[in-house]
Amino acid sequence: MAIIERPSTDVATTGTAPVYVTTDTTYGVFRRPVQSEGWTSWLFTVDHKKLGIMYGVTAMVFFVIGGLEAMLIRAQLAGPDGTILSADRYNQMFTMHATTMVFLFVMPMAAAFANFMVPLQIGARDVAFPRINAFGFWCFLLGGIFLNTSWFLGGAADGGWFMYAPNSSVTFSPTNGIDFWLLGLLITGIASQTGAINLIVTALNMRAPGMTLMRMPIFTWMILVVQFLLLFAIPVITVALVLLMFQRGFDATFFSVEAGADPLLWQHLFWIFGHPEVYILVLPAFGIISEVLPVFSKKPLFGYPFVVFSGAAIGFVGWGVWAHHMFASGLGPVSVAVFSVATMAIAVPTGVKIINWTLTMWGGKLRFTTAMLFAVGLIIQFTVGGLSGVTHAVAPSDTQQTDTYYIVAHLHYVIFGGAVLGLFAGLYYWWPKIFGKVLNESWGKANFWGMIIGMNLTFGPMHIIGLQGQPRRMYVWTEARAGEGFFNLGFWNLVSTIGSVVLAFGILFFFINIWVSHRKGTQPAPLDPWDARSLEWLTSNPPKEHNFDRTPTVHALDEVFHRKYEDRGENGQHDYVRVATTEELLAEEEANADSHIHLPAPSYWPLVLAFSLPVMAYGVIYSTLLIVAGAGILALAMYGWAMEPSYADPSDYDPDPPSGGAELEVANRG
Repeated sequence: MAIIERPSTDVATTGTAPVYVTTDTTYGVFRRPVQSEGWTSWLFTVDHKKLGIMYGVTAMVFFVIGGLEAMLIRAQLAGPDGTILSADRYNQMFTMHATTMVFLFVMPMAAAFANFMVPLQIGARDVAFPRINAFGFWCFLLGGIFLNTSWFLGGAADGGWFMYAPNSSVTFSPTNGIDFWLLGLLITGIASQTGAINLIVTALNMRAPGMTLMRMPIFTWMILVVQFLLLFAIPVITVALVLLMFQRGFDATFFSVEAGADPLLWQHLFWIFGHPEVYILVLPAFGIISEVLPVFSKKPLFGYPFVVFSGAAIGFVGWGVWAHHMFASGLGPVSVAVFSVATMAIAVPTGVKIINWTLTMWGGKLRFTTAMLFAVGLIIQFTVGGLSGVTHAVAPSDTQQTDTYYIVAHLHYVIFGGAVLGLFAGLYYWWPKIFGKVLNESWGKANFWGMIIGMNLTFGPMHIIGLQGQPRRMYVWTEARAGEGFFNLGFWNLVSTIGSVVLAFGILFFFINIWVSHRKGTQPAPLDPWDARSLEWLTSNPPKEHNFDRTPTVHALDEVFHRKYEDRGENGQHDYVRVATTEELLAEEEANADSHIHLPAPSYWPLVLAFSLPVMAYGVIYSTLLIVAGAGILALAMYGWAMEPSYADPSDYDPDPPSGGAELEVANRG
């Protein structure tokens, strides 16, 4: 760790940012040339804020890729006897679409918000293990790139994102696509696992003085629950992927019936991971809208303890419902009954959250900003998905619906209507904090309505065509099977494809909004544009490198709100009167800045260590020499990481600090 020494004398201020003049020539002024500017400041960074932005930008690139894959799927199914995609290419397309959206967009976008916001919300200066945090990001990026290079090296994975055995065996999929898929997920899984450990330690050990667990913002709470889910779920899918790797590459027989094994082993392993994965995807969005709704309702979150414990209950009960994905596999009546009851039970804590969100808005002074619209949209769309999900708790109904487009509809109402809408709410809400600009509200509302109308046109008709019997993963349908009248498959498939175009334009409006809002001449965001409630708004926009000039002391839930407003009500009635602006609060923090601030220094070893993993993965597919080369890079990176000094290098000190004053920086190494 490097240290900023704040001198006790000769302190001047320029504007709102303090400038410190040191008279101690023994230590001088810390410099950080590598981190100060340019592309290397991003390449070697361990700053949680920069890593959060990098997670977000990368995830949005994969979002566009996954969206283009979805558009090709819908174009193929727009009319009978489609010829845009061959059967094999169609299988690759829906496999990579689902894999990209789940593992390369929703999960890392949630990680982007978690990395950026959790330290700010708990009053910390960074995460617990900054270099491991950087290593996690590079694992995600390089794993995602590795996975997508399969398109150019013989074809992508074609067994579905669930990769059921025996269809995933070499017999039925002899190309290397599935090998790229499983090795890519192993690499990105390292990112998830290291991130989970990092954020758990950060949330439990690095909270500001006075911030008890029951004073943590709901977003941080939901991220904490998700990290525990990841902590136990990622090892399960890792075991499954390693077994599949040995099955495909080394003639193992873990899922081979002819060798006495059971292919259902893969389904159990996958869905023990896969159903908690659903809550890994949606709980961060639940946390985001639990921050957005109180701010734009001008009310505290209704039933804060219930929202916290219902989130924890979702995480706990989510481990006991995986086999409802397997009702058609012949589990037997006892197992089916148990998992049916568990599936019904998990609707209870989810319903609790919906009630809490609704009562938060009830009687509030609602402001329908774009962030608020996305939050309300999540409540409505996720409820639709939840109601269709409850039908899967009824085994006879589930058996009929399994492998039809009804399941596709349910899945997308939950994931898109839940997770994606919530993530967009967070983008609009926290954009001023992250980038110092407020996104344009007119373009934002066009973005919202395009996405809402588009998703309902796209996924709503899938309920109908699914109940009419259109199978999932069918790459063509014929006019002879289309039917007649209202339930005509041709009509609803065309509507669904038109809806996907509307949805694509809605998302395009978001990118236009970014350009419009950041073009030359646009005004910086106000310090507190929403009159927010939580601790991340007690610093500048964007936040300073060290986050807070003074480590905040927390006295209440919604700490910033209670610093701005004083309750002068009597007899149990609340009457909040504004007593301070956010600018005044920030000026007070700057005037009483901490004398010592510890910050992590940049390092290139996380990137080098992460780079060794895809090299070895290519070696597993193509050549043992690449495995050896990757292992050599791995050993070098681990040695360099371990030997990197934990103190600042004397060459990074300025022994003769300028007399006119200088803003203190962090050491280049250490």
